[in-house]
Amino acid sequence: MPQITFIEFSDISHCVEAETGKSLMQAAVDNGIPGIDADCGGSCACGTCHVIIDEAWRARLPEPEEDEVAMIDMNPEPQPGSRLSCQLCVTEDLNGLVVRLPEFQM
Repeated sequence: MPQITFIEFSDISHCVEAETGKSLMQAAVDNGIPGIDADCGGSCACGTCHVIIDEAWRARLPEPEEDEVAMIDMNPEPQPGSRLSCQLCVTEDLNGLVVRLPEFQM
């Protein structure tokens, strides 16, 4: 299983094994990562699974769909690399992925 590192706003790191085929959001929820609220359960309708993809990984991920871009644009403080973790599918190619969590979710 791919290893994913979630880094809280306070710089606390959580390295987890993520099941391939599930969303990055689900991997966070399954592993009790604080800071991923996932209020809508992964339907790209709330923005509470916002993550910031580490710069080294951004080009390796698919471009966000229109719905995801719209939700990110509603965030008062989007960052370069802002994505919704519910829209990112875990694959073996993401082994070693590093994502940061914002201070607050929307």
